[in-house]
Amino acid sequence: MKKTIPTYDLNNVSRHGIVVEKVERRLMETEDNLIDKGIHRDNHYIFMFLESGYAKMMVDFTIIETHEPAIFFLLPGQVHQGLILNDVCGWFLAVKTEVLPDFVRSVFEESLVEAKPLSVNESWAEKLNACAALLHSSCTEEMLDTREGFSVVQSLVNAYTGMFAHQFLHERKHEDAKENRALQLTRQFRILIRKDFKSVKSPSLYAEALHISPGYLTEVVHEATGRSALHWIQQEILVEAKRLLVFTHLTIKEIAYELGYSDHTYFSRLFSKLEGRSPSDFRMNSRK
Repeated sequence: MKKTIPTYDLNNVSRHGIVVEKVERRLMETEDNLIDKGIHRDNHYIFMFLESGYAKMMVDFTIIETHEPAIFFLLPGQVHQGLILNDVCGWFLAVKTEVLPDFVRSVFEESLVEAKPLSVNESWAEKLNACAALLHSSCTEEMLDTREGFSVVQSLVNAYTGMFAHQFLHERKHEDAKENRALQLTRQFRILIRKDFKSVKSPSLYAEALHISPGYLTEVVHEATGRSALHWIQQEILVEAKRLLVFTHLTIKEIAYELGYSDHTYFSRLFSKLEGRSPSDFRMNSRK
């Protein structure tokens, strides 16, 4: 096991930040570099469209299963591993964050719920397949090396990922119908946490960044989620701590430092309080 969780950079595969592949009747293989690289993170988005077959993977300690036809996405930084691929057909798209349009990023980065596979009907499956095929045929070096060609590919990426965004938005349309100020601020708060949780751990500092009072932040976050602002900060810390405990050989002290704690005993007490067991116990039991 390595000292750090491997993070794969799309720049090592594509200098344009876009990789699209057709997946045809794939089974899990030990050298399946497209789908499975072992336990790792990516610094880019992944969008998967499963036309047929069965896939099972681990994403941040949650087992995800997808059946045909379904769509799924992974955010940059999530720790994941492919577990089972059984006769899988579909499409795989990896794309750097800066290539995605803002409206697509906002759908996934501002979500208040964990990502889950989403079934799509036959009509949408046909649309996704057609758009992915056109994107694949257009995503060539010849096209990407010209401003006009890249613009075409960019438009197709926007269209394809926009279909994902549309479907996930439709799934939570009852939530969107009740969109209010509390929900908007809570989503902005959650985005800031994901970006700054290692260095900023006080709800009051997040409130300051959002130009609201700490009391108002506490109120709106509890209204939108039923949990306190501090809870969501600590949950982000807890998830990253678990990743490092299970998937690296970093010591507890090194993990505490990585997460922004100069006092590793304080970190251990916090972890034990949140998880109900010490970091060392969690590590030992999770590696069995």
